[in-house]
This record gives sequence, structure tokens and C-alpha cells, in this order.
Amino acid sequence: MRLVALALAALTVLVQYPLWLGKGGWLRVWEIEGQIRAQREANRQMQARNRALDAEVKDLKVGLDAIEERARSELGMLRQDEIFFQIIDPGASTRR
Repeated sequence: MRLVALALAALTVLVQYPLWLGKGGWLRVWEIEGQIRAQREANRQMQARNRALDAEVKDLKVGLDAIEERARSELGMLRQDEIFFQIIDPGASTRR
């Protein structure tokens, strides 16, 4: 009787091994689920970034305000009827 119980226990362990540690076992499933969660979060961040970029592209294609803003901030351009004033800080002059 003891031999039968031992054989059944060994068979149970052999049957359970692929379930827990095999190629498609629970440990692998949990690992893949974690990877899926991380990838979904990365996808969510990228979708938000893509939506922002899409809105900026649409604004550049349609509206002139965004183009004017870029020209002023990045290129230092002015309108034709504007006058540029440069204020120099007297304490910032270079002394040698």
C-alpha cells in the first residue's frame, strides 16, 4: 500500500511539473502577463504622445498662429510693422 501511495505521489508531481514550470506553465503565463501590462502602459503613453503630435501637426497645417509662434520663438522673426527693442543690462557688460 505504501508503494502505491508513493507511486501516486510521484505521478502527481510528474503531472504537475509541466503545469507549473513547463513551457506553457503558470509561471510563464504570469511573466507574460506582466510583460503585457508593461507594454500596454508604454502603448498608452505613446498614444498620448501621438495625439499631441497629431494636434500640433493639424494646428500647423490649418492655423497661422502656431506658425507665427514658432517663427518668433525659434527664428526670432518679427512682423513687418513691429519694432525690435533690445535692452542691455549695464551690470552684464564684460570687463577685462
